[in-house]
Amino acid sequence: MNMKRVRTLFIIAALYEGLLGVVFFFFAQGIFKTFGVEPPNHLAYVEFPALLLLVFAVMFIRIACDPTKNRELILYGIALKAAYCGTAFWYQVTQGIPSMWLPWAWLDLAFLLLFILAWRSARPLPGSQDS
Repeated sequence: MNMKRVRTLFIIAALYEGLLGVVFFFFAQGIFKTFGVEPPNHLAYVEFPALLLLVFAVMFIRIACDPTKNRELILYGIALKAAYCGTAFWYQVTQGIPSMWLPWAWLDLAFLLLFILAWRSARPLPGSQDS
């Protein structure tokens, strides 16, 4: 994966995380109602993860600015995606999970695989200052 594609990937990831964060922060009640899912007993359980998505969106912008310099930050993105899709798929198989959560799990699995490729591609060139 060339650096232009890596940058584009992380711009897309930033937009995706940022949009999800904003939507869930401001419109969680409506989303739960639309999907017929019982909301948690307090919206802080949704608002805090929504804010974390905004933090990750900012991190993804930083990665997009210089993937080689910020290569180690990609590992946090990999961890985020593995955590979400791993949790969602685990519960889908073991106990069931509302279907509203599964499209994002599949998207996160795709991002996870692409982030791994990006991490491998963003290695500093041999002999460069960053190596």
